[in-house]
Amino acid sequence: MMHLHPGEIEAVGWRAVTVLDVVRQLRDASSEVSGRPRVIAIDGRGGAGKTTLAERLCEMVPDSAIVHTDDVAWNHAYFDWGAVLAENILKPLHQGAAVDFRPDAWAAHDRLGSIVVPAGAEFVFVEGTGVIREELAAWLDASVWMQGDLDEQERRLVARDGASPEQLEHVANWLREELPFLAREQPWARATMIVGGPAPIDHNPDTELVVAPPTATGRPLRPSLRRKRGG
Repeated sequence: MMHLHPGEIEAVGWRAVTVLDVVRQLRDASSEVSGRPRVIAIDGRGGAGKTTLAERLCEMVPDSAIVHTDDVAWNHAYFDWGAVLAENILKPLHQGAAVDFRPDAWAAHDRLGSIVVPAGAEFVFVEGTGVIREELAAWLDASVWMQGDLDEQERRLVARDGASPEQLEHVANWLREELPFLAREQPWARATMIVGGPAPIDHNPDTELVVAPPTATGRPLRPSLRRKRGG
């Protein structure tokens, strides 16, 4: 049994599929999109492999880009960034426009550069913990939840970022906000697709991902998070 978030049901029926097949499934789930990029959310706990997954999917689509919610949230807040993401990144993408956004915190702390997405992208993968949320549902065309054992993901996070007192305090503060936020939003029940992170079955890591069926958590998952927006 995996150690999962409160309320999260362990997926079943895992199977190995090619990375290209995952891209095709996400394209099929957003087949009605035209004249702008498909906006694909990738959510999961820190250490689940979200950034790596986004990079692998991006490699399969020549005209694609990645947005990291950590860049939006940098020196801002752990999770109170939904409106900033929607207004400054997702809204322009839905209008078919390029994005060149410099968050206020970047300017205040002298961080150089900006968040850039060129016009004409076919896919934009928005990766980060908390991106699959009700507040953003209207802006997301499809989504991926990365399910994995929380203890293993935390081990990977420490291996990646270190175990200094400052880092351990950061993780503790993060978890105090992450656990209730995800329990409330239940992104695993909103997602189009569930990907194992780390993968729960053997596969070829060079060419394959491990995916669970759309109803693997015991409740039907919507093929798309889009809904009509008022105004």
